[in-house]
Amino acid sequence: MTCSCLDRRDLGLLLLRAGTGGVLAAHGAQKLFGWFGGGGLEGTGAFMESIGYAPGKRNALTAGLAEAGGGTLLALGLATPAAGSGGGGRDGGAAAVHAPQGFFSQGGGYEYPAFLGMVCAALAVAGPGRYSVDHALGHGLNRAWMVPAALAGTAVGVLVTLGARKKQVRERNEGVSPEA
Repeated sequence: MTCSCLDRRDLGLLLLRAGTGGVLAAHGAQKLFGWFGGGGLEGTGAFMESIGYAPGKRNALTAGLAEAGGGTLLALGLATPAAGSGGGGRDGGAAAVHAPQGFFSQGGGYEYPAFLGMVCAALAVAGPGRYSVDHALGHGLNRAWMVPAALAGTAVGVLVTLGARKKQVRERNEGVSPEA
């Protein structure tokens, strides 16, 4: 029995979705529950605060939900445009934090979150393939118009978040109290 090109593409999308979604979900579990050596909401919140994402606990919760929820949805192939763009947006914020250390991840650079975000965005655009919950449900949550809407909405959210972080970092560096 030979495998058609469509079967190969759909199997490749399944593997890419499952792997990428699993990585995102595990990172989210670290932030939300402290699993897999993560800091949970308290530890991750303190870290988020230290790098300018204030309030830290709320940002930890948001990032954890985006990763755990988006990763799970991505792995299942459910609401793929939203799941992929959400994962891509989360990694856009992470890449911004790592950018001052350069490109390569072994030096603390943005290589890993940028690549993971690109894969998530590509999956949002490519769609889930036949071996997905979206396909089984008739693609009700995977319409063509949803791709640009999800990517644009995520881009706006990332830009607002990064702008707020930049302001927090600037104020901290200048010794200005955020409450002032």
